[in-house]
Amino acid sequence: MDLVLIVILRTFVSFLILLIASVWIGKHINSHINHYNFALSVTIGSFIANMGFDTYLKFIPMTAAFLSLIAVYYFVLVITSKNRRLRKWLSGQPTVIIENGKILDQNMKKVKYNLDDLNQQLREKEIFDLNEVEFAVLEVSGKMSVMKKTRYQNAMKQDINPIIQNKTVNLPRELIMDGKVIGKNFTTQYTDEWLHHEIKKRHLQVQDIQYAVISSNGALFIDLFDDHLVSPSDIE
Repeated sequence: MDLVLIVILRTFVSFLILLIASVWIGKHINSHINHYNFALSVTIGSFIANMGFDTYLKFIPMTAAFLSLIAVYYFVLVITSKNRRLRKWLSGQPTVIIENGKILDQNMKKVKYNLDDLNQQLREKEIFDLNEVEFAVLEVSGKMSVMKKTRYQNAMKQDINPIIQNKTVNLPRELIMDGKVIGKNFTTQYTDEWLHHEIKKRHLQVQDIQYAVISSNGALFIDLFDDHLVSPSDIE
């Protein structure tokens, strides 16, 4: 009977520790959006199970090890939020599977992805005809993001115009992230000179910009570090 009570108490305390850690870290711990989130989730499950049920393991050392793991994870979150190169290395990068309506076989081989996987994920998005797809990107989470060809996209008020039905769409092109220019994304149309000209027109500096991207319709979107919002929304 004493052993049962000990197991119940350990399980209850383990759950409280996990709950506190989840609140402290935030929403990242609830998702499997990248490699280290997935690894953390698996490891946490193992820790909590052993802390609750394995009475041969001492509870205090197990708790210390668990809290050390959470601290390391939090440290990684802080570091990667400030270092894009490290973030890409730890999190991985999305892979383009379909580009301009063509399946990229070499990219599929790199990520061990096959046509059955592709068709299944497209069907889950209610796409049964590959001819409808302009771009398909396999995210780090394993989910598929799809951009349909213009004529197959849902119409909005601004789209009710037969002239744009066959308009070409492109993947968004990131030019600045976290105040740093992404040189490899420049093209003959969107050059370094063009970007700095656009920034200068807006009376800005590169270091003021958190995110700058060329949208799929060719427009430049810029978001600043300082949004100048007196009372920003907070639904936490």
